[in-house]
Amino acid sequence: MTNANGRGRLIYGCMGLGGPWDGTSYGAAEIDQAGAVVDAALGIGIELFDHADIYRSGKSEAVFGEVLARSRGLREKIQLQTKCGIRLGERGLETHYDLSREAILERVNGSLKRLQTDYVDVLLLHRPDPLMDPREVGDAVGQLMAEGKVRQLGVSNMSGAQIALLQDQLETPLVANQLEMSLLRRDWLESTVLVNHAEGLGYSFPHGTLEHCMAKGIELQAYGSLAQGRYTGAKSEELSPAELAVAEMLEQLAGEKDTTPESVLLGWLMKHPARISPVVGTTHPTRIAACADAAVVAKEMTRAEWYGLWVAARGNNIP
Repeated sequence: MTNANGRGRLIYGCMGLGGPWDGTSYGAAEIDQAGAVVDAALGIGIELFDHADIYRSGKSEAVFGEVLARSRGLREKIQLQTKCGIRLGERGLETHYDLSREAILERVNGSLKRLQTDYVDVLLLHRPDPLMDPREVGDAVGQLMAEGKVRQLGVSNMSGAQIALLQDQLETPLVANQLEMSLLRRDWLESTVLVNHAEGLGYSFPHGTLEHCMAKGIELQAYGSLAQGRYTGAKSEELSPAELAVAEMLEQLAGEKDTTPESVLLGWLMKHPARISPVVGTTHPTRIAACADAAVVAKEMTRAEWYGLWVAARGNNIP
């Protein structure tokens, strides 16, 4: 099963590669881990690998670059995606956002150097920057594309209105919006059915974002799609009653469909007509392999099974 770009819909998220989130250097063990992860992802048909300049203080990109350097022909077989726009521990601030022209150019060039490649297939603007001038973004992206360093542009953590404002100043179409979406993190879903319900006031997800992306053909990429292993890796005594019910249902459905709970969990996301592309972030090759049947599960999952998992996750009926 492929998305609009012709590749499989599963994405591998590289945030866990590279060692600790500090200034310590990486070594052979971290490079070997990245190589094993890449092999596992390729083994289930994953072609797009998702990065960000800040992941593991740049080490996620760096170890991946080492894998590319030692694997002849690998770059031509995959697509690379990275993000810029978040600054950590700079200018006396723990965190701030920067989508200025200068920052975009600087950060992309840094990512290319660490990844040991001449271009990325997709650049995502990592988070909304309140000081962003869409014209500056358009100028920076236009330069990067003219230089052949970026082929497509997307965003992350943006609303439909923010995407529309930015698109108005761009000559290239925005192709993706990466959001946290899972059976555990369901505000993207529940906000769509809780219009005119008091319960809906408890969800901050902006109305119309999914609809805008669907209408404009913008791929929705779901990070946190495996819910950090909450349903498929945690011990039963660590789970709430609703979480335990979901875990048991995933096991039951996996048995009935001769697959794994991970594939059922991702298949639930992919069943949505927005054609969501899950980002798989585990660094365990066996768990990556366990996601192999997600697209098949999405195709075969019944409406009753899909709603049953949603109801179980809520812990009560849908209003």
